[in-house]
Amino acid sequence: MASNKPTKMTLRTYQVGFGDCFLLTFHYKKFDRHLLIDFGSTGTKTSMGPKLMNRVAADIREQCGGKLHAVVATHRHKDHISGFTTTGGKNAPGSIIASCDPDVVVQPWTEHPRANPVTGAVKGSGSKELAFGTALRDMHAISAAVLSEVERRKSMIGQQLHQQLSFLGEDNLSNLSAVKNLMAMGSGKNKNGKAKKAVFANFGSNSGLASVLPGVKVTVLGPPTLNQTESIRKMRSKDEDEFWHLQALAGNFAASPEGKLFKGAGTYPTSRMPPSTRWFIDRMKSIRGTQLLGIMRALDKVMNNTSLILLFEVGGKKLLFPGDAQIENWSYALSKPAVRKALAGVNLYKVGHHGSLNATPKSLWKLFKNRSPKKKPGRLQAVVSTMSGKHGSPPKTEVPRRPLVEALTQETDFFTTQDLKGQKNIRKDFILDL
Repeated sequence: MASNKPTKMTLRTYQVGFGDCFLLTFHYKKFDRHLLIDFGSTGTKTSMGPKLMNRVAADIREQCGGKLHAVVATHRHKDHISGFTTTGGKNAPGSIIASCDPDVVVQPWTEHPRANPVTGAVKGSGSKELAFGTALRDMHAISAAVLSEVERRKSMIGQQLHQQLSFLGEDNLSNLSAVKNLMAMGSGKNKNGKAKKAVFANFGSNSGLASVLPGVKVTVLGPPTLNQTESIRKMRSKDEDEFWHLQALAGNFAASPEGKLFKGAGTYPTSRMPPSTRWFIDRMKSIRGTQLLGIMRALDKVMNNTSLILLFEVGGKKLLFPGDAQIENWSYALSKPAVRKALAGVNLYKVGHHGSLNATPKSLWKLFKNRSPKKKPGRLQAVVSTMSGKHGSPPKTEVPRRPLVEALTQETDFFTTQDLKGQKNIRKDFILDL
């Protein structure tokens, strides 16, 4: 029935600093349906004003009329779920979102309480999925330990490396309050007494969104389970064909803990030592910091490989929301001819991982037939939520990555949340006729 198909869709792209937050409203003839995709941040600017996440949460509640029909948390990085925290009581941003009473909460299969795939194909404590889920949880403990050491050695590590390690460490913390809130929102009954649904999705599985978004086809393109591919266990440090540049070598130097091997022995200040000795000591101090950076980069990449990839198809339009999915996550979907064919017609692309180097594989970019150097009707729309100066450093690891931004600017109708200025300008609305 035509009345069961939306006629328009409003995409609200929120300013959350370095993070993601998108509210999709599907407009039907007699009702609206609201879907929130991610709500998190790892950093804002003073110009954005105080309590930004609280203000965004309040605006989401206002825009959806106090009712969310679904929440999608693409993965558990802080810049995607920290807004769901309930710390601070009923006025916390996560409490405000929970008050909107979502009917369905969708997360990747790795967030399942038992870390088993949705299909239940592999069960038991010895399963690969369970072991992988346990390893992901262990990563949060490692991140907390790294953060603790980084703060103790702040003066020795140096400002640039301290900033990188702090960002990666904080982003990979467990965000326990947010995680528990997401679980709570997907359990029990809604205000009308209907059972809520928690969905832990993987490539090819049911998204669980059909019941709340009639007339909208939602295809889960990632992440794959370990039965489908084990590529998400690791990340490629180099891929000349896929990355927008080669992964920068971990050549930054940091300091290691200064301790005495022989207690009570006299020491000389570095300034009084011969140049060759000073050089050796500086290099020795760098080892620990370099090791920590390598560990944190690896953890960050693995977590991004668990990100949901969702393709919405409605009214002849295709909307792609890949979270922070990287090449190892993408590679399985892109190996399928039917998926490549479907992706060719994408009309709106939520740029992956805030515009980072390896979240928009060139093989994906080349599929988009609606990109064009000329502005014209039907040209690919691309939106990115990002904040420069927070992650990586120019000229090779900055986020958003300059060559990607240049390509997006030249061949799409491109919008970045960095264009949202001031305390009151917290979102940009896009209306699509379906």
